[in-house]
Amino acid sequence: MARRETGSDLHWTVLRRRYLELGTGEFIAAAVFAAVAAGVISPRLGTQQDVLALWCALVPLLVILVQAGVYWLLARHGLGREPMSTRARAVYRAFRYGNPVMLIVALVAIVVWRPTQFSIFAMVVAVWLFAAVEYVNYYVMRVAYPIQHWPRRVLRRRRPQLVRDLMSVR
Repeated sequence: MARRETGSDLHWTVLRRRYLELGTGEFIAAAVFAAVAAGVISPRLGTQQDVLALWCALVPLLVILVQAGVYWLLARHGLGREPMSTRARAVYRAFRYGNPVMLIVALVAIVVWRPTQFSIFAMVVAVWLFAAVEYVNYYVMRVAYPIQHWPRRVLRRRRPQLVRDLMSVR
């Protein structure tokens, strides 16, 4: 006879599916950004300086997206048990403090290899800003909400799930 799911079981099943979607979505986003940058945008840029500036902005975004994808899959694995292992907690604490350094270094590199055209410069800055927003969304304050609820929910200054897991006690 098949075991019937309880409300609690259904909750964990839905949450596990959601975390899987979030994790794989971050990996897919990183892959698409990298593929478009390498295959479409970089070949069309005017100079090597433009290409370097683009990748200086893009690398932090890719790193943060991959960190987020791994986090969601790890969190999915630990659902219902413990939020985060001691080792994962140490790694993500290091990311929390290392990512701003990476973003600052990238910004300095973008200034050093400033793109030759304003439109390319604007694109590079937009990519870097997106990386900074992703960092904030995962490590500082949740900012990713449906557009119709965005202003009201952002004003609540909710902690991201990753930060709550980092602060959790075994």
